[in-house]
Amino acid sequence: MTDSTETLTTSKSDSPSLIAKFLKGTELDTRLLGMFGALALIWLGFHFYGAIINGYGAMLTPRNLWNLSVQTSSIGIMATGMVLVIVTRNIDLSVGALVGVTGMTMGLLQVEFLPQYLGLGNPFIWIITAVTGILVGAMIGAFHGWLIAYRGIPAFIVTLGGLLVWRGAAFLSNNGKTISPVDSTFQLLGGGPYGTIGATGSWIVGALACVAIIWMLISGRRSRMAHGFPLRPIWGEVTVGGLACSLVVGAVFLVNAYPWPKGIIKQYAAANNITVPEEGMFISHGFAIPVLILFTVGILMTILVNRTRFGRNVFAIGGNPEAAALAGINVKWMTLKIFALMGALAGLAAVVASARLNSATNALGLLDELYVIAAAVIGGTSLAGGVGTIYGAILGALVMQSLQSGMVLIGFDTSVQQIVVGSVLVFAVYLDNLYRKKAK
Repeated sequence: MTDSTETLTTSKSDSPSLIAKFLKGTELDTRLLGMFGALALIWLGFHFYGAIINGYGAMLTPRNLWNLSVQTSSIGIMATGMVLVIVTRNIDLSVGALVGVTGMTMGLLQVEFLPQYLGLGNPFIWIITAVTGILVGAMIGAFHGWLIAYRGIPAFIVTLGGLLVWRGAAFLSNNGKTISPVDSTFQLLGGGPYGTIGATGSWIVGALACVAIIWMLISGRRSRMAHGFPLRPIWGEVTVGGLACSLVVGAVFLVNAYPWPKGIIKQYAAANNITVPEEGMFISHGFAIPVLILFTVGILMTILVNRTRFGRNVFAIGGNPEAAALAGINVKWMTLKIFALMGALAGLAAVVASARLNSATNALGLLDELYVIAAAVIGGTSLAGGVGTIYGAILGALVMQSLQSGMVLIGFDTSVQQIVVGSVLVFAVYLDNLYRKKAK
């Protein structure tokens, strides 16, 4: 009797729970689920806290969440590059200053110089400006990478010096004056009512995203079969695809639920000889262009990291730089390219940030380096190197921006916001240490 009871108890304890079966069948990253849970708690907490204090909750509204997505774009773009930097056991403290100096460069170019030669409102002004900003960022990043890789100066020192040098250069370039307004087409890259793709365009993007998700699941399953790897159960594939497509469709509904302001609608109707009915006109914002830029960067960076030799080399260097060098990887050249890529992404973030503000200021990108590093770490990138994901960094950027936006909505002072951000960063590193110890 005792033996049978012990056998029954053992079999019950050994059988996995429903949650364990779900996680095993879907192969969902527990860190990813944890970040979604934290994001939900942040949104709900600030929403209900605002409802209690102010009588209404402003966090979970289409307007605020739409603005939150736009605000996250520049930080998220840079966070995807910071993943590669940290994975290779380096750090870049200069990204905020790069946003400032490239933003000021683009401001001077499109306001002071290009109109003199191409004419005011020339359609090529915004293209030349954006490309120049990205190239300037890439060249500065490559210079940092050269100092780190070929001159043996620690990345912390090089980028800390870069933070001071390029912030000072941004100030000296125009004696600290604000440059505005930027080119009207360039301004669309920052969002706003006109810098969106509308309801129809958003549904098209959503449909394409769902098709891409289904294609990736099918191609991934075929690849596993071809190489003899274990397959996810069909119900796991369907669940993952269903959850991903549900998030996409929910995002489309959300951005389409946020209408243009009445004043903008009146201007638009007057410019296009449209009669506005008495009950008003509803025009959806849809996805903002900065958000689409972030999505595009996220997809391209994910392909770069997971599908190319470059990405494999990055993680090989992060795992063991000496072994990577012995395996034939040119660690110095890879380091230079990684920092050049980080600089280019900082330049692209400056495009979005300056276009959104419709100006170039010396304060552009101030303290962005802290938010970018925090986003990457919160997203699961280990400061010990060798571990990190692009989607995790983007989600980490959304978490950081949600914290900042929520504190602004309920009236927290700037100093309190900085205390919270710093505390979250330290806590994220602490959790990373616990996770790595548990993995061992």
